[in-house]
Amino acid sequence: MIFCKKCGNLMYPSEEKGERVLKCRKCGEIEKIDEKIEKKYKLEENIRQSQKTIFVDQEYDTKPKTREICPKCENKEAYYWFVQTRAEDEPATKFYRCTKCGYTWREYD
Repeated sequence: MIFCKKCGNLMYPSEEKGERVLKCRKCGEIEKIDEKIEKKYKLEENIRQSQKTIFVDQEYDTKPKTREICPKCENKEAYYWFVQTRAEDEPATKFYRCTKCGYTWREYD
């Protein structure tokens, strides 16, 4: 690790004007990466297998479900969520989305 000579914080690899440098995130001090630094510190990022992101082709909806009749297709199940659409001292608006046809409607209290 290389520390800033000005403030003592950790220097991070960065790019300034198309050149690879080390830059302090606190004071902005910049130090050029020369061969000595390159040899002493191997500048790379290794991501362990357990940290890799896995993408799935399926879509998952994690909203809670309730028994509510859809006004469009009369399905008896819908997702629901709350949004504060009016003033803070008024109750939130409850939204529903049909699990079958995707129609969305709201309920005011």
